[in-house]
Amino acid sequence: MYLNCHSTFSLRYGTLSEEELLALAEHYDLDCIALTDINNTSAGLNFVRKAKEKNIKPVLGIDFRNGIEQCYVTLAKNNEGYLELNNFLAQHLHKKIDFPEIAPAFENAFTIYAFERALELDKTHFTENEFIGIGIHDLNKLRFSQYSTYHDKLVLLLPVSFNSKKDFNAHRLLRAIDLNCLLSKLPKEEQALPDEIMFAPKKIENLFKDYPQIVSNSQEVLKSCNLNFKFAKERQNQNLKTVFGSEQNDYNKLLALCKKGLKERYEEITTEITDRLEKELKLIKKKDFVSFFLINWKIIEYARSKDYFYVGRGSGANSIVAYLLRITDVDPIELDLYFERFMNEYRSSPPDFDIDFSTWDREDVTAYIFEEFGKNNQVALLGSYVTFKHSGAVRELGKVFGLPKTEIDKLSSGKFKASELDTISQLILKYAAYFHKKPNYLSIHAGGILISDKPIHYFSATHLPPKNFPTVQFDMHVAEDVGLCKFDILGQRGLGKIKDAVSIIKQNQPEAQLLDIRNPKPFFTDPNINAMIARAECIGCFYVESPAMRMLLKKLAVNDYQTLVAASSIIRPGVAKSGMMREYILRHRNSERRKEAHPVLWKIMPDTYGIMVYQEDVIKVAHHYAKLTLDEADVLRRGMSGKFRSREEFQYVKDKFRSNCIANGEPEDVVDEIWRQIESFAGYAFAKGHSASYAVESYQSLYLKCYFPLEYMVATLNNGGGFYKAEFYIHEAKMHGASIEAPCINKSEIQTSIYGNTIYLGLQHLEGLEKKTMLGIINNRVHSKYTSYDDFIQRVPISLEQQEILIRIGALRSLGKDKHSLLWEAHYKENTIPENESQQSFFKISLQNFTLPTFKTSKVEDAFDHMELLGFSLFNPFFLMKKSLADYLLAKELKLYIDQNVKVAGYLVTFKNTKTAKGLRMIFGTFLDLDGAWIDTVLFPEVANKYPIYARGLYHIEAKVTSEFDFITLEVSKIERLPYLADPRFATSVSGGNKPALKTGS
Repeated sequence: MYLNCHSTFSLRYGTLSEEELLALAEHYDLDCIALTDINNTSAGLNFVRKAKEKNIKPVLGIDFRNGIEQCYVTLAKNNEGYLELNNFLAQHLHKKIDFPEIAPAFENAFTIYAFERALELDKTHFTENEFIGIGIHDLNKLRFSQYSTYHDKLVLLLPVSFNSKKDFNAHRLLRAIDLNCLLSKLPKEEQALPDEIMFAPKKIENLFKDYPQIVSNSQEVLKSCNLNFKFAKERQNQNLKTVFGSEQNDYNKLLALCKKGLKERYEEITTEITDRLEKELKLIKKKDFVSFFLINWKIIEYARSKDYFYVGRGSGANSIVAYLLRITDVDPIELDLYFERFMNEYRSSPPDFDIDFSTWDREDVTAYIFEEFGKNNQVALLGSYVTFKHSGAVRELGKVFGLPKTEIDKLSSGKFKASELDTISQLILKYAAYFHKKPNYLSIHAGGILISDKPIHYFSATHLPPKNFPTVQFDMHVAEDVGLCKFDILGQRGLGKIKDAVSIIKQNQPEAQLLDIRNPKPFFTDPNINAMIARAECIGCFYVESPAMRMLLKKLAVNDYQTLVAASSIIRPGVAKSGMMREYILRHRNSERRKEAHPVLWKIMPDTYGIMVYQEDVIKVAHHYAKLTLDEADVLRRGMSGKFRSREEFQYVKDKFRSNCIANGEPEDVVDEIWRQIESFAGYAFAKGHSASYAVESYQSLYLKCYFPLEYMVATLNNGGGFYKAEFYIHEAKMHGASIEAPCINKSEIQTSIYGNTIYLGLQHLEGLEKKTMLGIINNRVHSKYTSYDDFIQRVPISLEQQEILIRIGALRSLGKDKHSLLWEAHYKENTIPENESQQSFFKISLQNFTLPTFKTSKVEDAFDHMELLGFSLFNPFFLMKKSLADYLLAKELKLYIDQNVKVAGYLVTFKNTKTAKGLRMIFGTFLDLDGAWIDTVLFPEVANKYPIYARGLYHIEAKVTSEFDFITLEVSKIERLPYLADPRFATSVSGGNKPALKTGS
């Protein structure tokens, strides 16, 4: 009966979720309804899955519209029809062209033209699959129209877009947001009619009592539509079935690759290795995952052929097959990785392989995947939904209601008294809450790619986001439900650092003995690297440089690969939240403490002292402690994150966990505590193989940092840094003996470069310097350096404002003149610059020489220019401190003052606002001391509220020195920002007869 229902994925139009639509259908005892979202198929598969759960027959179609104007509503007769509709929609979305007035002749889909639309087109011929849609408002006109005799072609067209007055108001607000107009200015034609609601069947039959055939025709159309998608336990593997022509060919290829990998990976092939391999291969074949491994192998082979650095991680890193195929560099035998986390008899989806590439290489790898596997339209990026968040919804609604920016800011920030809000503000907050988590627009998954055996449009239409790769309109949860398992191809700056560092080392130290980065095992046992980890001197290194990780490394005294693997997962928020991070540290450092472990948990997880650290630990505990099947245990693990937690199967397993434990005689308080630990951490923890993959990359970067610190810091700067700002990687390079030079027109490139121990900052670090200026400097010095100011401005087309930036930072210092002289000269000669900056002179222009007084430039002035143009000073930041430094302790002295109150001066590196268990704000702050050493502080709620840290700069800190597991932290009692010296650039006079220093470009 209902052939035209819209969900919230009729973006910025519909107001009902697919579940709410089905609940309405259930309320009215409807046994079948059609979902036809506007130019969108995001909700389609989930609608089908949910409808079957309610014993409602689902029909899918698309409401094709140009803007708000409806062209036609279509319904898929079957899966082939859905493919036709998705092909048609995708073609127009990709090309960004309007839909034609007349729909193509779909073989397996129905097309319905609204009554008024059919009249407008003067359409008199209708194919077998075409119909005329009659709404309630069309009944009186139908009697006197040419279509009154088209009995077999008339069907109901009763759009459903909302269910209440509030929904309709929300619809109008969504339309205003979409059109970026005031609600009061929203045109009537840009919104739906208020009666786009679901009526009781009896009412429909009564309204159409004079045309009963319209109702029966509609029922017949729905009856003839039959889609077949399988979900959950019934789902089929929809990924590409074969890579080398047949399943047998694929398996033979996999065997050959594993045999080759054994020789390359292991010096001695033990029975443990061969048994594990045989076990994996048998299950991979049985579960029909052979092609999944081969696809990942082909991706890796392409990357290796291009010499791209990569890291394979995810639960697939638990696999020896993955290790032999070089998808990962983690040896599951060495780490005793849990086989059942990788795969078990009950697992219906293949393991995750997250493959990281540097950002630049990732685009090429993605293009390769589309070219290699997408010849029959079988590849697409995975979509995701950007939903309305409270703050964003408030801002959008504030604009729709015409509120001034100040009022919108106040509402968005939450800094208001509810009792003082006017009616409009209350409405905004009411509807912002209503919109919360509803879809706003489509986006792209961070790295998911689907490679389907069938054409991808069999499941969804695709659109073409800015990345220019076809992208499905549903998310990872829907893909997994229907049997499409994603391939994760991700971009990561850490790999860019490693790749660039290797290149920079070869250029700067061509005689250096550089070990093969792709073979990390020698790094694991290198005493110099492990000593560096134990000291937590890991700034710039992948995953181990943050303040929290530095703290953990010191507390654990990490000095080997295995412990770093554990640390990579322990640092995750779930383990800390469960209280097990501290317990792990205690048991790691104190063998007596280990005796407190639950005997069953100790037996299950001896390598982590009976503490759940990795994702597979949930499976182990659920299977061995709670006696759940491996299938149920995996449901538990998966249910700990995302929307899966609310599903019935998860609730069933959760209940069974407790009942089984109690039936086995376990004390209720112990069972509840173990469940609390599972619930608090499992959604955030890593699989052990994943942690091991992270640790491999950490060791690769640690090796470079240990033996080639300057080149590695340059690579870090050129790849966007890491956890910290560029300033602190420059500081780190200084601490390792680098001489840091400001950008220079004769030495610097766009990126930072190194010559021996001297690092020249790249031109890209200069605030306000345009890309065309950088290119002009580089391109015009290819054959010779700049010899004078006149030579420079005649060869490089550049504005006065751009010159000022370069002069003030000292980039023209190699020309032999001070910055003040150059600024005077630049202003004097401004009129000699060609009006068209892009046009260079064919002949040298004769420029008048003149005599200038002698200028003096102070380091303080240079420091302030650095801060303005680079964002930081290249001098020691304490150089600008006004107060005497005599009374302050250094970081290296703090261990002599444990439990005593001290004063230190700190330069703020970073700070983190967090909350206590009671919801009170506290702050963790990291500083540099006078010598450039790192200081870690904590401000508990009372101090954090009294002395909030809010800006960079120098700080006076009074604190108590505390030490926990040999990690020193200052518990701050007082902190205040210290003043800088006066900025001489604003001085009213300069001694020695000099004119006032020019302050330009500010």
